[in-house]
Amino acid sequence: MSARDAERSGIVVIGLGRFGSHLADSLIRQHHQVLAIDRDAAPVQRWSDQLDRVVQADATQEGVLRQLGLADMERAVVAIGDSVEASVLTVLALVELGVPQIWARATSNKHAKILSSVGAHHVIFPEQETGERVAHLIVSKMLDFVEFGDDFAIAKVLAPPSMTGRPLGELRPADRYGVRVVGVKLPNERYRYATDATVPVAGSMLIVEGSIDGVQRFAALS
Repeated sequence: MSARDAERSGIVVIGLGRFGSHLADSLIRQHHQVLAIDRDAAPVQRWSDQLDRVVQADATQEGVLRQLGLADMERAVVAIGDSVEASVLTVLALVELGVPQIWARATSNKHAKILSSVGAHHVIFPEQETGERVAHLIVSKMLDFVEFGDDFAIAKVLAPPSMTGRPLGELRPADRYGVRVVGVKLPNERYRYATDATVPVAGSMLIVEGSIDGVQRFAALS
């Protein structure tokens, strides 16, 4: 690792729309150093009291970003959603500065391909990902759901009545339903890892992993 890489720190969030502002706020609450940038004065003023450093600047200009110290930042998130051109030019400027990790928000598949081709290391679709997650929650009994691609998901479900009062080793959810119970929260207790000796009771929360269809079927058990 070079001396410069060792000195890198902090995260920059560029674009303070709904996604960018909430992302910056979440990072701050996780005790990360965050520099937030937007080209418009209104969002900068709105978030100036809530975020550590908020700057009004044109992030498409490499020289401007260099003056703000972005060449020493470890990670950058381009959260711009209202201008494809601005998001692409911002990614290009970050690439020229040598930022090691560049995350960029895409609004379409074509936009995503352009961002990747100019140097974005990670492309995200927050609206699409959130919509798919909410859709799964609406049409099932799952309380939370995360899809990882390749037909694999982790979900939080209320323990079905047929799964209570007996140890998981006896119930054999992997063999019977194709899912693995990896965590359990008994009423009035904290989450813990599940073992074959774990006995879910009424009101228990289970963390299960498996195929998307598998976790949905398991959540639907009565």
